[in-house]
Amino acid sequence: MQVLIIEDEQPAARRLKNLLTEYDSTIEVVEVIDSIEDAVGWLKVMPKPDVIFMDIELADGKSFEIFKQVKISVPVVFATAYDQYAIDAFKVSGFDYLLKPIEPEMLSETMERLKNTQKLGVNVDIEKIEEVLKSSRDKKEFKERFLIKVGEQLKYVPIDQIAYFFSDSSTPYLQTKGGRHYIVDYSLDELQELLNPKYFFRISRKFIVHHASISEITSWFNGRLKLALMPNTKLDTLVSRERVKEFKAWLDN
Repeated sequence: MQVLIIEDEQPAARRLKNLLTEYDSTIEVVEVIDSIEDAVGWLKVMPKPDVIFMDIELADGKSFEIFKQVKISVPVVFATAYDQYAIDAFKVSGFDYLLKPIEPEMLSETMERLKNTQKLGVNVDIEKIEEVLKSSRDKKEFKERFLIKVGEQLKYVPIDQIAYFFSDSSTPYLQTKGGRHYIVDYSLDELQELLNPKYFFRISRKFIVHHASISEITSWFNGRLKLALMPNTKLDTLVSRERVKEFKAWLDN
């Protein structure tokens, strides 16, 4: 079986790849792709895999955009952190899903289901799924504080003290408005589901920013935007071209 993985969090991609190999050593992961743009390009020119494992939230937008740009006629399995109400949308629409963090038993069940169908995720209503997911997020309660470890002590940081979250060398951090940063026990994918989208926006695979932390926005090469954040950071703070429209709408609201 040949598998394509579309996932922008490297640790999550590695874990999925290892779990697939443990399930069946003959499975071949033909490629790991981390963006909508690269996925569309790959699917247009490469031979079809037997199945696609696809994260919902990618650095340059939601993976549903892939279906709008290229026809997919192979089984699709979404990796998601959404709640049960939203999961029902995938069941009804013919997709399969894996809840993050993915466990071996969950993957085994999914693989067994794949063996019994060849039509999973084909010719479905992506807009209907997006509508149900939005409704789920609107009803969802978001985190109000984060527990972090400082030396041998534990403390919590209220959400109103957080300027942004970032990933450096695959390690996720919380940055406070006061200039301190701490390691957090969530990936940026998980954080994206825990944070209120009214205040936080994921501009790239490395940054989720609070609107109040943005001090300056500059037009950049290839239709992107460059942000200046408070507190300042030496890491790239670029809004990908694919996310610029959504980012502007978020700011406007």
